[in-house]
Amino acid sequence: MKLIVGLGNIGDSYKGTRHNVGFETIDKLCYDFNISMKANKRFRAQIGEGRIGREAVMLVKPSTYMNLSGEAVRAIINFYKLPPSEVIIIYDDVSLPVGDIRVRERGSANGQKGMLNIIAQLNTDEFPRIRIGVGDKPPSWTLSDYVLSRFLKEEWDDMIKGITKAGDAVELILKEGTIAAMNVFNKRLPKKVQEQEEGAT
Repeated sequence: MKLIVGLGNIGDSYKGTRHNVGFETIDKLCYDFNISMKANKRFRAQIGEGRIGREAVMLVKPSTYMNLSGEAVRAIINFYKLPPSEVIIIYDDVSLPVGDIRVRERGSANGQKGMLNIIAQLNTDEFPRIRIGVGDKPPSWTLSDYVLSRFLKEEWDDMIKGITKAGDAVELILKEGTIAAMNVFNKRLPKKVQEQEEGAT
């Protein structure tokens, strides 16, 4: 079984915010593959079980709020005795343009607090992840205010494309592996992002 985790914050007030694109991708996978989610108190998460292609999957939206996402992930993998390599994390990234995605096999959190907590809880960064670009914050904004803001009307088409690509990347990882998905979805990045990637390896 593969664990597919989208990061975000629970509650209606957070819907449609930049920080919740991981949740939005899980919602799309639920719709595409007819998987229903329900609350699981043991794991402190919304959970949905089903199949994507030939692969049995568990879709997860932690209900711990973003900064404690790792607690839910650790509880699930410990219960099912899954290695971290069987987990795919989907989350927002301010270093990528809106709607761009980046697939990686491993690496640092690059400051994303949900990922920081997951790496700390699992004591490893050796697991696949899909980053969805939400755009760089304006200079006058704090990072926390920016990621909790909603997308501008003119950004929504790109954002929907990004969520769609992230869902497609999940399918390809399950079918052919992370390297195959990297070859398809990782386009050449701006120099700033390339330098961050190299520093995070």
